[in-house]
Amino acid sequence: MYQNVDENVRPSPDQLLVDIADYVMDSEICSEEAFNTARNCLIDAIGCGILALKFPECTKHLGPIVPGTTVQYGCSVPGTSYKLDPVTGAFNIGCMIRWLDFNDTWLAAEWGHPSDNLGAILAVADYVSQLSLSKGENPLTMKDVLVAMIKAYEIQGILALENSYNRVGLDHVLLVRVASVAVVTKMLGGNREQVINALTQAWVDGCSLRTYRHAPNAGSRKSWAAGDATSRAVRLAMITLKGEMGIPSVLSAPKWGFYDVQFDGKPFKVERAYSSYVMENILLKISYPAEFHSQTAVECAVKLHPEVKDKLHLIDKIVIKTHESAIRIISKQGALNNPADRDHCLQYMVAVPLMLGTLTADHYEDDFHSANPLIDELRDKIHVVEEERYSREYLEADKRSIANAIQVFFTDGSSTEEVSVEYPIGHRRRREEGIPVLENKLQTNLSTLYPAQVVDQIMRVCKNHEEFEALPVNEFLSMFTT
Repeated sequence: MYQNVDENVRPSPDQLLVDIADYVMDSEICSEEAFNTARNCLIDAIGCGILALKFPECTKHLGPIVPGTTVQYGCSVPGTSYKLDPVTGAFNIGCMIRWLDFNDTWLAAEWGHPSDNLGAILAVADYVSQLSLSKGENPLTMKDVLVAMIKAYEIQGILALENSYNRVGLDHVLLVRVASVAVVTKMLGGNREQVINALTQAWVDGCSLRTYRHAPNAGSRKSWAAGDATSRAVRLAMITLKGEMGIPSVLSAPKWGFYDVQFDGKPFKVERAYSSYVMENILLKISYPAEFHSQTAVECAVKLHPEVKDKLHLIDKIVIKTHESAIRIISKQGALNNPADRDHCLQYMVAVPLMLGTLTADHYEDDFHSANPLIDELRDKIHVVEEERYSREYLEADKRSIANAIQVFFTDGSSTEEVSVEYPIGHRRRREEGIPVLENKLQTNLSTLYPAQVVDQIMRVCKNHEEFEALPVNEFLSMFTT
């Protein structure tokens, strides 16, 4: 007779959970570079969210679940008049920030977008601030937001350094839920034990599949998946603060834990201490709304545009040399069925700037694509090959390049020179060059919604670091209310 008796001895929490909680509760952030970069990431993310409001496919997801609902002490959603509970608010903010795939990125064994955590951080910070003010207490400041950002970025990024969730079919928004739940549990007043308990709830939720990011199923869920994850984080934090118990060996429990169920039985590798490394090395997506593995390819195509624009019909083939991750994630052939399909197609993101000398969010829309059949003709002529050095240096800690090279060959036997770009303008190695461009990007995005005097006011505050840090969260977000 088969017998199975489990040892019902409640274990201590998994060490990974303890380490994250200790970092969130006790670590002081002292890096001036990290604070400055966090401010730039935040203002860029909000600008990207404002630009996304131009697109009905994004705005249809925004607002309260029950139309017309407003919430006392509700959080503001930038660019709107909504006042929402922090769970719904986190979804709204997370959705609009991520919609256009135009903000910061972290690339390692796993990739992702740490600014996704801003859905939870901003919604909870605004809610806590308004609740505090109603009690005659001080609101949170934007410095508190920056601290939460740095820590959320660090948690998501360190867990991604050597652990590839995509290789087992899992989506990186899991790390958004984990990082967000840790920092917002503290923001809501949670203690160390409650941060650990909330983390266990985030892990036991499991993970979304990556199906919606890849051919033949790529679609718009990838634009709201992070909003969903950051919203879930706020919900789990609030449940925990009501006294919900944790699941201490959620990762390591034999047969039932995350490692055995979803990670091929392998524990995570975490070999770097939590500090501010991720924020200091974050990649800012400054010039083009394109999946980050293609950013340097788009730069190459823009550089080649003047030479090829009058000879597009004479092109025989286009060779893209790239890194392994780009081939695995965004190299695709065949029909592209929607904007989300196109902004994750390396060949599409090269063909458009070869033709036009630029790439914008509008270039992914159905009307533009159907009106320009030459794009697909050029896609069919593109050959994508791996450059082993690019793949190797993509993972090297002192480089973390995201390199691409393009060469165009013509039917008469002539060709362009091979043009290569190894570090995109948003890389730490090009930070000084990139920040003025990022500020111009913010001003341009804000101008799609606000009159000039409002844009000027927002820009002044956003560029003055001391004034920015001291500003109460509710006052900062009120600048964006319409």
